[in-house]
Amino acid sequence: MGDRAHVIIIGAGPAGAIAAALLNNKGYQVSIVEREAFPRFSIGESLLPQCMEFIEQAGMLDAVREAGFQLKTGAAFLHRDKYSEFCFADKYTPGFDFTYQVQRDRFDALLADEAQRMGCEIRWRQQVIAADFTGGQPELTVRDLVSGQDYQLAGDFVLDASGFGRVLPRLLALEKPSDFPMRQALFTHLEDRIDDASYDRDKIRIIVHPELSDVWYWLIPFSNGRCSLGVVGETQVFDSPGDDKQAVLHRFIAEEPGLSALLQNARFDTAVNSLNGYSANVTSLHGPGYALLGNAGEFLDPVFSSGVTIAMKSACLAVEVLDRQLSGEPVDWQRDFAEPLQKGVETFRTFVTSWYDGGFQDVVFYRHLKKAEQKNNIKQMICSILAGYVWDESNPYVKNSRLRLRTLVELCREA
Repeated sequence: MGDRAHVIIIGAGPAGAIAAALLNNKGYQVSIVEREAFPRFSIGESLLPQCMEFIEQAGMLDAVREAGFQLKTGAAFLHRDKYSEFCFADKYTPGFDFTYQVQRDRFDALLADEAQRMGCEIRWRQQVIAADFTGGQPELTVRDLVSGQDYQLAGDFVLDASGFGRVLPRLLALEKPSDFPMRQALFTHLEDRIDDASYDRDKIRIIVHPELSDVWYWLIPFSNGRCSLGVVGETQVFDSPGDDKQAVLHRFIAEEPGLSALLQNARFDTAVNSLNGYSANVTSLHGPGYALLGNAGEFLDPVFSSGVTIAMKSACLAVEVLDRQLSGEPVDWQRDFAEPLQKGVETFRTFVTSWYDGGFQDVVFYRHLKKAEQKNNIKQMICSILAGYVWDESNPYVKNSRLRLRTLVELCREA
C-alpha cells in the first residue's frame, strides 16, 4: 500500500463514499481508511428525499435505484387514535419526492463498491490510532487490524467520516457534550409478516407512546418482508431491573395496542441492540488540515431520520471547499462549510426539540392542518423539512425556523 494520497477519508460509510466519489470525479487521488469489513450493520435506515440529490451528484443514483430497496414516499405519524401522514410529493421545495428505506449493511456496501469502481482506494480493516496535524501535511498512524502492523499515511487533507466512531474528535480532544437529554434507543430487525391491508410499506411509521409523549417508536419496512423496529426515550424509562433488552422492547410493544396488533404474526429472530447517549457535538467542525463530516461532528436524534442527510450534505459542502483550497484559492472553512451546514442542522434541531417538548406533535396531529395548507402551504413547507430540504431558505420554516414553528405551535394549541 502507498503511503500518500491527495485526500485521506476516515470511514467508508455514506459520507465517506460520497465525498470520495466527488473528489475522484474532480481528479484527486483518494484513500479511504475503514476499520470494519463491509457489509456491516448500522442504523439510520430510512433515507430522506434530499439524500437523492447528493447520491445523484456522486454519480451513484442508477446503482441505488437498481438495488431493489424499499420505496419510501412519505411518513405516517400515529398517537392513540390520531393518524397523520406527509407525502413527499406534496412538499414545498422542488426536488425528489421519493427515497428508499434501506438495510444499511447493503446500502453502505453498495456506495463503497461504487466509489471503488470509480477508482477510489478503500483500505479495509485499517484503524486510525493517531493523527498529527502539526507539520506541513497531515499524517495518520494506521494499524492494519489483520496483520497488526502500524504504518504512516500522509495526505494534503483529512476528512473524518467515521460516524459514531468519531475518530478525530477523540484523538484531537474535540468532543463536547450535547445539549440534548440522555436518550436511548432499543432496536432490532424482524420478519414482520404484516397482513393488515391498510398498512403502507412505502412510509416510515413514527408512533408516539400512548402515555409517554416523549417516547416514540419507529417502524421501517424493507423490501424483503422484514422491518426495522425501535423505541426511543430518555434512558431512565428503560430501567427495568432483571429484564434484558429483549424483554424491555417487548414490554414497550405490548404498551402500544396498534403496534402490537400490527406485529401479531411477526417473527422476532434478531437480537435487540441499544444505543445510549447518542447525541454528540464538537468544539469545531474543522481545523488545519481536516474537516469533520456527518456524525463524526454532530448527531442530533433519529426521530426525523436526519443523520444520513446531514452526513451527505457535509460531504458535498466539504468537497467544494476542499477543491478550491487544493486548487490554490483562499477559502474560509467556517464561512463556506461549517456555517452553511449548521443552518440545516439548526432547522432539524428546532423540530427535534419541539417534537420532544410536544409542540411539533400538536402540529403534526392538528386536524385542520390540511385546511391551513390550502390557505398558505404550511403543511407543504413542513413536509419539505421532513423530506430533508432544510437548506432551502425560500421556505419560511427553514429561514426562520424557531419563530415560525413556535408561532404555528401556539396557533394549533389555541385552536
